[in-house]
Amino acid sequence: MKCPFCGGTDNKVIDSRMSKEGNAIRRRRKCILCSRRFTTYEYIEEVPLMIIKKDKRREIFNKEKIRSGIQKACEKRNISMNVIEEYIDELERDLKETGEKEIPAHVIGEKVMSILHRLDDVAYVRFASVYREFKDVNDFVSELKTLLNSQKKSEA
Repeated sequence: MKCPFCGGTDNKVIDSRMSKEGNAIRRRRKCILCSRRFTTYEYIEEVPLMIIKKDKRREIFNKEKIRSGIQKACEKRNISMNVIEEYIDELERDLKETGEKEIPAHVIGEKVMSILHRLDDVAYVRFASVYREFKDVNDFVSELKTLLNSQKKSEA
């Protein structure tokens, strides 16, 4: 670590503490050359999660895109933003915990479908109609029948 005052590279750590947010370590250092003190922060270097799209393009995972899709599906439903945020955070955690650096988009889509299925049936069907690219009313009716059958099985 270079001293910001004299450029010397020989220094010692005087104090280490976790930051308020808990996502960094704050270190107080003292330069051996000029005896001045300075602070450094140590963060985890995260490799961005890459999404493999249907057409094989790759793009960085974008939490905002997920949020936008879920919000559209939940529009005019009695679902709080706090609940939506919790589910989005859960999804992001699950994706990172897989340890994979690249995840196919369909895996994320299915996870969102699962979340919406637990959260709200109408939001689930709305999202499914876009995600599964329903071509006509028959696709829509078929998805509704599947939903109704799964509800009957869970009630029994």
